[in-house]
Amino acid sequence: MQIYLDYSATTPPRSEVIRYVNKILTEEWGNPSSLHQWGQRAAMAIETARVQVADLLNAVDPESIIFTSGGTEADNLAILGIARQYNTPQHLIISSIEHPAISEPVRYLEGQGWEVTRLPVNHQGRVNPLDLKAAIQSNTVLISIIHGQSEVGTVQPIEALGKIARDHSILFHTDAVQTAGRVSIDVQRLPIDLLSISAHKIYGMQGAGALYVRSGVEIDPLLLGGGQEGKKRSGTQAVPIIAGFGLAAELAATEMMVERSRLIGLRDRLFDLMADCPYLVPTGDRLYRLPHHVSFIVNDPFNTSETEKITGKMIVRQMNLGGIAISAGSACHSGKLSPSPILLAMGYPEKEALRGIRLTLGRDTTQEDIDWTAMVLKQVLNRLMPQLAMAK
Repeated sequence: MQIYLDYSATTPPRSEVIRYVNKILTEEWGNPSSLHQWGQRAAMAIETARVQVADLLNAVDPESIIFTSGGTEADNLAILGIARQYNTPQHLIISSIEHPAISEPVRYLEGQGWEVTRLPVNHQGRVNPLDLKAAIQSNTVLISIIHGQSEVGTVQPIEALGKIARDHSILFHTDAVQTAGRVSIDVQRLPIDLLSISAHKIYGMQGAGALYVRSGVEIDPLLLGGGQEGKKRSGTQAVPIIAGFGLAAELAATEMMVERSRLIGLRDRLFDLMADCPYLVPTGDRLYRLPHHVSFIVNDPFNTSETEKITGKMIVRQMNLGGIAISAGSACHSGKLSPSPILLAMGYPEKEALRGIRLTLGRDTTQEDIDWTAMVLKQVLNRLMPQLAMAK
């Protein structure tokens, strides 16, 4: 039995998207900057996708969508595109549990003299809006707080945080790569100025993303050249992938409410099935949580020496041998045997921060998959920690 439970890392492209991408590849493959009919057909595919992605976010102006190569570029464009407008270093605020696509460009700016405040989170991974309010300085120019944390599933109080930023006339960005298409996002209602999303998290193709930029907000480009994407992102657009992104966004918007409810049911079932397992402790916030996300750290209630040898990476390998794909923490760091910076920021000791695992569900996940996974995971843990099994 083969079960894929790593949908936060990437999602399989939908069959509808694959068919549409193939159509674009064979019929509308022109350069969208060209004036002839081949180019204009390609340009129409891009603009259709722009409308579809804008609709997913309820953005009234499709021109507020800037297509990028993915979520990482969108995040970098948001952070550095604002920072480059200042001749002298200013102050910016992020959370202590950001994705590296945010934390690394911020670290770069810090090396250039920028002042950075990293907001703490509670043990469930939530930012306290009062901490944000207290961190604001007279030279704060940007606040970036992740919407849904990919490693532990916690969803932040974006509306409250964004309101604080807007009340102080500070730009607010959120990395919504994990939430777009999974939870409703309305940029007309939410006080958000910049927002990043990615195609391959919503059953599109890898290689496309987008940055929403609220009307009136200026950003400097990272790439200079032909002036594509309203001169904000030069380079010939990847027409087939972007077109597929648009279709994936449209399908996600149509199905979101029903699929969200279904995934919450499966997510909670998996948590319930593992509740009697003494080896696992849930991480993240159970109430304010991504609908498809389950995460744990390996626990040793008997303080045996066996747990010292166990890492999340080891459990991932064992589950893979059983035909089940899960993840050890953030997908971007799962190849490194080092404590999770996210779990450390949430107050977990270093040894426990090595033992995080993540199971994320998707369109193809069934109740049978959940029940089988729970059984296999318990077997793996019993096998890895025989002293614990005997103690039971």
